Amino acid sequence: MTICGQTTRSESTNGKLVRMSNSLLQNVKPGRNLFRAGQWLLWTALLLAPAASFAQTDEIQVYDAAIAEKGKINLMIHSNFTPQGQKTPAFPGGLVSNHAFVGVAEWAIGVNDWFEQGLYLPLYSYTSNGGMTYNGLKLRSLFVRPHADDHTFFYGVNFEFSVNQKQWDPRRITSEVRPIIGWHLKPVDLIINPILDTSYTGGLKGLDFAPAARVAWGFKEKWKIAAEHYSDYGQFRDLHPASEQSHQIWAVVNHEGKSFNFETGIGFGLTSASDKVTLKLMVSRDLN
Repeated sequence: MTICGQTTRSESTNGKLVRMSNSLLQNVKPGRNLFRAGQWLLWTALLLAPAASFAQTDEIQVYDAAIAEKGKINLMIHSNFTPQGQKTPAFPGGLVSNHAFVGVAEWAIGVNDWFEQGLYLPLYSYTSNGGMTYNGLKLRSLFVRPHADDHTFFYGVNFEFSVNQKQWDPRRITSEVRPIIGWHLKPVDLIINPILDTSYTGGLKGLDFAPAARVAWGFKEKWKIAAEHYSDYGQFRDLHPASEQSHQIWAVVNHEGKSFNFETGIGFGLTSASDKVTLKLMVSRDLN
């Protein structure tokens, strides 16, 4: 996932964590205890994440293997704003993330019950040093376990091919491989996306490791609160020291409505290489 020229994107769970999740959340009641549940989710994500994400991005999302129904066309608008971010660009001529607004329209069509094809266009931003800019486009192909929402264990993989403008990324062509591994433990969801980014240089050691993870709780029908973690460790051949890694922890709310769905949240940087505060809003609906 590309972030104003940087790359941003936690870890496996075990039986003890799962049992703890169910035990704690079964005792949480809507209303006065909702805040306690949110606190627990945030601490869980921190425990799942190593100590130490970069700046803001066009897409701040953990994939859960859900796709559009066959023949359905879906549009999602991603909007992100960084009130407190990095004040210098990641590379000469790059965009500054501080006070930047970044958005993209994500178009998707369900090809069958295990394959969704997507297009991100246009990718745009408004920044303090670049003004309003067009930053490129992305093609994606998402393959998943059919009807993932109906299974306890689900999986998938997403492939993205990006064509970047020079102010967004110094590399014209980049790609992402995003495995998806998760468990629906109702009312808890545990999801891991161990993402690999590439600029097609350096072979396997040139891959950039940028995992993301999500712990969510369905506290009400069609509503979820979640903690998410996005990180970037750098390339395998030259992993960043902890202080130079990018790590962000997020508090997120999701709602599935009759006319549209939305996800919104606030993220906080955990290292000096991360934007301090970022806001996101994703709104989607089927077009047919």
